[in-house]
Amino acid sequence: MQKQPNSRTCFVCGRENELGLKMSWYNFPEEAQIQGKVTIPEHLNGYPGIAHGGIVAAILDETAGRSIMVDGNFEELFVTLSLEIKYRNLTPTCVELTAVGWVLRRGTNRAKVAAELRLPDGTVTAECEALVVRPPQTVKDRWEPERKFWKVD
Repeated sequence: MQKQPNSRTCFVCGRENELGLKMSWYNFPEEAQIQGKVTIPEHLNGYPGIAHGGIVAAILDETAGRSIMVDGNFEELFVTLSLEIKYRNLTPTCVELTAVGWVLRRGTNRAKVAAELRLPDGTVTAECEALVVRPPQTVKDRWEPERKFWKVD
């Protein structure tokens, strides 16, 4: 099990984002997947006790996209080109959830990835498939000053 790096300001993983979820993920290469734990606070609900679908989507998007780094190459940063989400069950707030991601198909400059969000008993509350691509140079240029903050804490 190898921990993936976190950024400084990302809503989902940023360690210095006061409003963010501060998630962390771990590589499980023998299972060809990554896993992370998250507890969605009540103030991010859509209805009392139920996580807002946009928050669920953000968690799945980040998890699926990070699955490309399951081999430990943490410079493999991709961006999402398309994302399809299926909400299977209500996702509760204030409950520790497990986000699991894996690669479905990989090429040099793009990949199809997937993720699920699971309750403690293993029930899937939502799942996604995404197409991720290498970012354009303008995105890479904006990322460069942040690179020093991309680390395992």
